[in-house]
Amino acid sequence: MDNRPIGVFDSGLGGLTGVKELRKRLPHENIVYFGDTGRVPYGSRSPETILQYARQDIAFLLSQNVKCIMAACGTVSSTYPAAEAAKLPVPYLGVVDAAAREAAFATRNRRIGVIGTAATIRSRSYETLLRKLVPGVEITARPCPLFVPLVEAGYVDHSSPDKEQITKLVIAQYLTEVRDAGVDTLILGCTHYPLLNAMIGEFMGRNVVLVDPAKTAAHHLERTLSERGLRADHPAGQAHFYVSDTPDSFAQTADLFLGEYKGGPVEQIAIDKF
Repeated sequence: MDNRPIGVFDSGLGGLTGVKELRKRLPHENIVYFGDTGRVPYGSRSPETILQYARQDIAFLLSQNVKCIMAACGTVSSTYPAAEAAKLPVPYLGVVDAAAREAAFATRNRRIGVIGTAATIRSRSYETLLRKLVPGVEITARPCPLFVPLVEAGYVDHSSPDKEQITKLVIAQYLTEVRDAGVDTLILGCTHYPLLNAMIGEFMGRNVVLVDPAKTAAHHLERTLSERGLRADHPAGQAHFYVSDTPDSFAQTADLFLGEYKGGPVEQIAIDKF
């Protein structure tokens, strides 16, 4: 038994999809979340800058006495070296490995699509893993940079026909090539993308499996905690949120990601000190 909190970080808001899944699966756990809202996005940064940011984010979470760390950011998970992660004092889990394994299990025709930030696609991290897991796999990868601002602006559902139309046009622009490649599995390689799940699924077709990296990573983390005897026994777990920019806009948008699991204090920190 270990009542220290779970640490989760992301470049901004997208990692909250991971927090939502963790709160659903692990209701007795406390969670500390850091969203680097002052330096978002990571996806267009150089690998060196992403690595610097990841190290600072991890250092902050370690200062909060977390028992494990989940990098709920496809860009960081594609860039942060596995050898460095293995030397951390607590277990570390990124979303890339979990999603790649889920996609390898799901595919039947060995045609897998991958969408993500420019940095994630450029890193070829999913390709490297998938080629090891699925011999003869055919991968169609596509960066989708406009998905993140669409999600954060609330263009995610059917409540506004005008917003819906704009999002559908962008989805068609990005994913026509992927759909035409005949993929039967699509990795939503950024934690923002699952909020577009319904519209992406509608465009791709009902026979295409959509893999949510945050959901699969949360499942793997749950298993890791159980295997290592690190589960908590709080009567009801709480979430505490930290950001690197003003908390106001974060608090307003966070509810969109968290749904019924919304709530918890939000504080601003100076991440450059770590």
